[in-house]
Formats: sequence, structure tokens, C-alpha cells
Amino acid sequence: MRKFVFSVLAVGGLLVHPLAKAESYDKSVMKVHLKAITVDTHCDTPMALLQDNFDVAARNEAPKSRVDFPRMKEGGLDAIFFAAFTGQRERTPENIQAAYEMANRMIEKTYEVCAKNSDLAEVATEPGDVIKISSEGKRAIYIGMENGFPIGTNLNRVEEFYKKGVRYITLCHSSNNDICDSSTDKKGAEHNGLSEFGKEVVKEMNRLGMMVDVSHISDKSFYDVIELSSAPVIASHSSVRSIAHHPRNMTDDMIRALAKKGGVIQICMLDDYIKDPDTTTVRYQKEQELRKVFSSKDWDAMSDDDKVKVRTEWRSLDEKYPKELPTVADFVDHIDYVKNLVGVDFVGIGSDFDGGGGIADCADVSEFPKITEEMMARGYTSEDISKVWGGNFFRVFEAIKNKVTQ
Repeated sequence: MRKFVFSVLAVGGLLVHPLAKAESYDKSVMKVHLKAITVDTHCDTPMALLQDNFDVAARNEAPKSRVDFPRMKEGGLDAIFFAAFTGQRERTPENIQAAYEMANRMIEKTYEVCAKNSDLAEVATEPGDVIKISSEGKRAIYIGMENGFPIGTNLNRVEEFYKKGVRYITLCHSSNNDICDSSTDKKGAEHNGLSEFGKEVVKEMNRLGMMVDVSHISDKSFYDVIELSSAPVIASHSSVRSIAHHPRNMTDDMIRALAKKGGVIQICMLDDYIKDPDTTTVRYQKEQELRKVFSSKDWDAMSDDDKVKVRTEWRSLDEKYPKELPTVADFVDHIDYVKNLVGVDFVGIGSDFDGGGGIADCADVSEFPKITEEMMARGYTSEDISKVWGGNFFRVFEAIKNKVTQ
């Protein structure tokens, strides 16, 4: 039944949504937007959930948070992946245990806030859950894990996290770990791609039907995953390197390989992944100075007071030297590029909200219809838009579940 549901979903959607923030958009835009099953495949909101002063059931404002249940409803967003993120630290037993405990806290908090607000949201674990949950006027909250660091070298933890509802693991973050090399580790390659342990992790994820997320990993790690995985893979929040030349983004050849494998690239809404930064601005220079001050510090090891200081200095920078952010048009350029390169069936949206994502005219999830509006202006059909907003991703999610290896 689910397979049939998502084959129909990919060609136009099934659902009549609760009213979104329709007064802000043309009726024709909202008709198309609300017809689609919409998913944002990556946000870092679980970090905010752990703060005492954040209520995900109340309407907040950016930059405090860019995601909450009311704004998801306003933006016609049916589903989202809350990522349990842990920063990479030195791979000592103590640090791995701390990361493991932090990931578990975020997962437990996700269940807690959904149970507390069961009239607004529900934790989802299966591809088809979004249909049922959305039909009840609620938001479907899926769980991902950003960085395999909490696994350490304990393969049993992959299944443990799967049983707790984690449906994808971003294999690494900004530094190498025991699974693979990162695209941005300043020390360069350590394993020459996937480690031997990392290969076992990929096989175990295939066995369980857990999505392998290739965002953040090095190019060689990516090709190792493509060769090894028995199922399609996802990039939960990556963009196109031919447009923005950040090593976190994917090359044309990588996008072709991902599509040939049956996977999907979810375009990321972080500014430097959408447009190359203008290095001549005062803002850029001040930003680099601030990065140097804090680059030697370990975020996870910082005290709460130090974290507040970092956030305050960044906000002060934003006030004194506002950054010229990319626009929705710049963002949709990446969707266009993938569509023209490999077809509209292999691209989606993963904002990275609450983890750095946010652009000039789409600051939070309530403004997602603007993306639909831009795609319509470029001649995307309702069917195309439904594919980009959720059809493609849920098709891949379903295929991975159906390709479980025993």
C-alpha cells in the first residue's frame, strides 16, 4: 500500500492540508503548494529543544529558531527531519560517550515535545506515516543523526539508534571520524574514504533499511558509499558545487552517480552553499577574524556562558555588518541545475535551519511557499513541484525500506 501511495504522491500529491499562511501568497501558489506532500530533510532544531527558554509549540522568531510547529503549519510543511547533531571532537572514549549521551538526549527530547503536544505533532518512523499524520492536521517529525561520532566503533549502536527512530545517519560532520573522511577536515584524508569500520556501518544501515546520508563526507568517501551500498543513498542537505564552489557541495559527476544509484540530493539553504561569498566585503573580513578567535575552541566542551558569548558576538556582527544573503531565486538555481543535469526526479529540499540555514527572503519554515512561487514562475508543473517538495525523497525512503538486506 505504501508503495502505491508514494508512486501517486510523486506525480501530484494526495492531501488537502490545513490552512497555511495563505494570505501572504497568491491563491494559485497556495493551491499547488498545499497539494504537495512537503518535507524538509534536515534541521538542527533538537539543539534548541534542550534550551529551557525554547518552546517548539509556540511561534518563535528567527534567529532564535527558524522551526516550530506553528510556523511549519503556516508554511504548509508536513514533515521535517530533526537531526540529533554532535560536533566532532577528539576520538577518546570519554568524548564518544559524551556524544552518545548528547544524541540520546536530543532523541528523547524530540519524543517528549511531540508527546506533550500530541495535537500538533507526532514522531514518524515509516515513509507512509506522513500521510496519516498530515491527514490529522499534525506535523510529522522524523529523526536523523548528523555525524556518526556517537557510534564510535560500536557497530551495535547503529541498530540501537534505528530502534530509537533514527532513519538516517550523516556519516560524518566537518572533521574525519571513525567511519569516514570529511569534505572539510583541515588535516586532509585519514582513511582515504570509508574506513574498514565505515564499510561495516554502511552494510549495517543497508541491512536495517536506514538511509545513508552522504552530506559532509569527502568525495572519495562518497564514491566508496556509492560502490558499496546495496540501496539508494541521500544527501540530506547539500548543494551544487558548479554554482557555489564549497567542498561541502556535490560535483556534477557526484550528482550523476547519486541519481544513477536512485538517490536524491536535498538542496541546502546555507548561504555559502548557495553562492560563493564576496571576500572583498568588510563583513567577510570581520567574520574571518571572529572565526580565528573561536576556531581553536570546542563547541561541545564550552560552558553555557561561553556559548552565549559566541552567539552574542555573531549577532553583533550581523547588526554592525549585515550579510547580503542569497535569495530564493539563487536557491532555486540549484534545483534548476540538478533538474537540467539529471532530471527533476532526483532533487529535493533540506534547509539546515537552526544549523546555519536561512536566506534573505526565506528566513524560516513559514516562508517555504516562496520556493513554490519561484518554481512556478520558472515553469515547473504542479507534478514537478510535488516531486521536489517530497515525492522524490519519499520515493527514495520507500525504496531503501523495501531493499532491506538480510
